[in-house]
Amino acid sequence: MRLFHTIRRTSVAVIAAAITLAAPSVFAQSEQSRFASSLEAAAAQAAAQSGGDIVRRISVDDAVKLALEQNLGIRIQRLDPQIQDMGVAQAQSAWAPNFTSALQRNSQVQQSTNALAGGATSVDNGTLGTQIGLNQTLPWGGSYSGTFNNSRVTTSNFFAAYSPQLNSTVNVQYTQPLLRNYSIDQIRQQVASSKKTRDLSDIQLQSVITGTLRGVKNAYWDLVYTIDNLKAQQQSLALSQQFLKDNQKRVEIGTLAPIDIVQAQAEVAANEQGVIVADAAIKQAQDALRALVLDPGAPDFWNIDFEPTDAASFAERAIDIDAAVRNALDKRSDLHTAKNSLEQSDINLKFFGNQIKPDVNAQVNYIAAASGGQPLASQVNILGQTAKVPERGYGTVLGDVLKASYPTWTVGVQIGYPLGLNIAKANLARARLQYEQSQSQLKNLEMQVATQVRTAARNVQTNQKRVQSAKASRELQEKKLEAEEKKLAAGMSQSFFVFQAQRDLALARTAEIQAIADYNKSLVDFEAVQEVPLNGGGGGITIAGR
Repeated sequence: MRLFHTIRRTSVAVIAAAITLAAPSVFAQSEQSRFASSLEAAAAQAAAQSGGDIVRRISVDDAVKLALEQNLGIRIQRLDPQIQDMGVAQAQSAWAPNFTSALQRNSQVQQSTNALAGGATSVDNGTLGTQIGLNQTLPWGGSYSGTFNNSRVTTSNFFAAYSPQLNSTVNVQYTQPLLRNYSIDQIRQQVASSKKTRDLSDIQLQSVITGTLRGVKNAYWDLVYTIDNLKAQQQSLALSQQFLKDNQKRVEIGTLAPIDIVQAQAEVAANEQGVIVADAAIKQAQDALRALVLDPGAPDFWNIDFEPTDAASFAERAIDIDAAVRNALDKRSDLHTAKNSLEQSDINLKFFGNQIKPDVNAQVNYIAAASGGQPLASQVNILGQTAKVPERGYGTVLGDVLKASYPTWTVGVQIGYPLGLNIAKANLARARLQYEQSQSQLKNLEMQVATQVRTAARNVQTNQKRVQSAKASRELQEKKLEAEEKKLAAGMSQSFFVFQAQRDLALARTAEIQAIADYNKSLVDFEAVQEVPLNGGGGGITIAGR
């Protein structure tokens, strides 16, 4: 990587550049700029020569776009609304009409048991029947069923009017609930609940997106921090190397004891360890960001290293806590989830409240039937008289049915009421308690949300002050080290105090970098906490830098 991937291979070049360019007053402003530029140039040149991983320059906005396109968590959650759409369709399928059909052939040989059989020892009967039907439960609770039956009957019975005999019947029935299941029934309850579950999937998707993007931004600033921290460790190493070289010269001219060289060497070794640890932290930060913004299925997934183009800057920002709390109470995903749950409880409450009503149903039934066929050759009535039966074809029979020549109407009301223990009343009592509980939980969650937002806002304000304090501390430590170097050069100080000043400066630089990173992450958290809980739950909060 241009700045940090090959730190172990480029340390010699970096230190050489630092030693060559450093002036006796190491912390002069112009020398700092020259030092940093040379440091980056040397590292970039060495990294370019080493080859290896793919370096990808990336901004915060670029990282966000990549995550929206490739993050696995977001891609998984995006499928849930589609799955819930199928759930809604499945619930609504209970209203779909159902078509039925049947074909039946029946043959019967019946022993003759009376004198009316005309001397026959058996009676042969045959039936070929067809049926088509349609039934449906309607969205307003009513239901209907209709059947159209046709049959062809053959018989050897002497007294039958037709053989074959053609029969056709239309039967239509409609039932409408008047109390129980009138305003809501089990199907409408399931459809309404499935729609609320579908709405919940949208809430959860937005929550996952917001939480993931918050993680992406914080991972980006973590990477920036580790890179800046590596630079600070490199600067400390270069300073200790320069001081070691200066002490060697002082020993040569006899103005310094040889023991001071050992102390300087120990300081260099300690700073080298700091560089190694800082380099390892960069690799971990790279992995964290890579897992959030790239597709693991890509062939070069593990070979891509990011070079952030956005620096961790510090710009004070005014925080309106009251406005943030109002925004959170309107947008927080966990509040929307709780309200969605409350709405589902309300649906159940309405359903169970309806189920305790008497079961009163209005019913209407209509039947139209007609018969015909081929008359038998001999037609004798029960009195032994000859009767003439006209031939009626299927068209005539069907016409009688369609014209309702022989209709039958039935209108009635069916009433049912359970006696003894009523499970519907128990369900209603439980639903009311759950609804009341959900209302209390919602109020409690609103208080938690307001507390979390206020905590996040105060964390931003605290980190602002931390940055200002850390910056002032770092500037004072630079002046302190410069003063100790001048005193040492004048023989008024010891190497120990210079080493101590170098350590204090290194700590101050790290503290300033950390404070700036925490400030930027706290801004991300402050924006995110107004939309999602930062710890993935309803209570508590996780604050960056704590």
